[in-house]
Amino acid sequence: MGETYTVGQYLVDRLRELGLRHLFSVAGDYSIEWVNSYVEKSDIQVIEEVNELNAGYAADGYARLKGIGALCVTYSAGALCATNAIAGSYVEKVPVVLINGAPSIKKTLTFEQTGYSSHHFISGRGTDLQVFEYITAAAVRIDSPHLAPMLIDYALTQCITERRPVYIELLEDIVDLECTRPSSALKAAPVISDEDSLNQSIAQISERLQNATKPLIWIGVEIDRFGLHHQAERLIRDLKIPYVTELLSKAILSEDDAQFAGVFDGKSSSPYVQSLVKDSDFVLALGVWLTDINDLGWPIDLDKTAFASWDTVKYGTSFNAQVSLADLVNGLIDKRLTCKAQSLPTKTARQAPVVNPASEITYQGFYDFIQHQIDGNTIVGADASLNYFGSLLLEVSARRGFIVQSSYSAIGYIGPAATGVSLAKQDKQRLMVFAGDGGFQMTAQCLSTQTRFNLNPIIFVTDNGIYGVEQWLADASVFHGNKPFYNSCILHRWDYSKLADVFGCKGWKVHTYGELEKAINAAKENLNSPSIIQVVVPQRSIPDNANWKAN
Repeated sequence: MGETYTVGQYLVDRLRELGLRHLFSVAGDYSIEWVNSYVEKSDIQVIEEVNELNAGYAADGYARLKGIGALCVTYSAGALCATNAIAGSYVEKVPVVLINGAPSIKKTLTFEQTGYSSHHFISGRGTDLQVFEYITAAAVRIDSPHLAPMLIDYALTQCITERRPVYIELLEDIVDLECTRPSSALKAAPVISDEDSLNQSIAQISERLQNATKPLIWIGVEIDRFGLHHQAERLIRDLKIPYVTELLSKAILSEDDAQFAGVFDGKSSSPYVQSLVKDSDFVLALGVWLTDINDLGWPIDLDKTAFASWDTVKYGTSFNAQVSLADLVNGLIDKRLTCKAQSLPTKTARQAPVVNPASEITYQGFYDFIQHQIDGNTIVGADASLNYFGSLLLEVSARRGFIVQSSYSAIGYIGPAATGVSLAKQDKQRLMVFAGDGGFQMTAQCLSTQTRFNLNPIIFVTDNGIYGVEQWLADASVFHGNKPFYNSCILHRWDYSKLADVFGCKGWKVHTYGELEKAINAAKENLNSPSIIQVVVPQRSIPDNANWKAN
């Protein structure tokens, strides 16, 4: 490449500057030149994935810990396979960069003017761009070396500002063309608060916090997405009142904290958390998203809850726009507020369950058992399945130690996301993820990538032979009687543990608690490949905190 500075190098340098160390990629002739000639020669490691959907989920999982994730695919046939992963990243505010290798200008013009098609074309230059415009914070097409730096910088700045995915379409004949070098580092654009709205919000919330007899803090996922952990912890300590999280924000602060009361997820919350929320007379929700999965069966009292999000504050009939979440939290800290004294959550050590090693494993019994396998260096992940319920009540002491995609809730997410999390986590940490058997069937090839790169997540597949959460959502009464399951919810059974022989990793199939303990101990010793533990449970067995829904 000599002294010439190119578009391909510019994109690599900008991604490296933002902290990217791994790129998830599926080979394609329109993208392979950039990957081979630029990424491979940088200190960004290329993780060759098995399909684009898994690559997207892996990049999403990686970005949740690293603050940036990226995948590179080829035009249409590759990129459109990744749309579901990118849509999930958009909904959940995860900063993922999708680089789509595209046909050259010559091929594009030939197709548009004569109809002579190159492979992967659908309807010309606008197809992929138009698709991703709907599910990204920015979508750009790099078809000029002169405009490339500006367009790349715009897209990446949007990514780190909005914490949402962006789409960069990189034409194959542009990669090696000369462009200008970066002139300064990229920075997220700050949310600019309106001074009057900010001051009004701070005053209103301060008054309510000080006058309330049982105030409560509800910590949401935006505290994590926008890096406000320290500020949130400072405010909680100053106020000396209990706080809860939501499923999506579980463990973004350590759950060992004395003021942490538990996860509030509607009727699936612990009885203590439900009573705490019910009895509180003012709730300050910081960065909370309301979804039907994050407030299960619980009518939120909007008159006593102030919702402060990225750039707005809503409280009852009051609405203040242009109020930065960071500015609001810092403003409340500066007030040095004093709340009325109230008792903090009582922390009691959970006792290891006494089980008969020969007993059949139940859904709830599995989670009672697994709690004692989780320590301060364990990251936990759960898929869109009945595992949402069991994992919700686990105690996770690792800060940012829980991974879930509960707003978008794409079944099959957690297995391939574990690939990205395994690469982004600290060396001392170990990843355990809980997948339903239906979801795991969708993305089981994640084991191939994890084995290839010597990653060691422990993947528990709860094998009940059904799409349990889909049946629960449609008609939960089936789990409380003898009604038949919907045919559409019944799975073709796999012997999941034997996939280890296919992919070259380790696997176990367990029916009893004795077998489960032996499998976990062996999996913990397996440091060089994924471990898959097939946990067989009865079809009508569900976690206790899912029993509230009977129809």
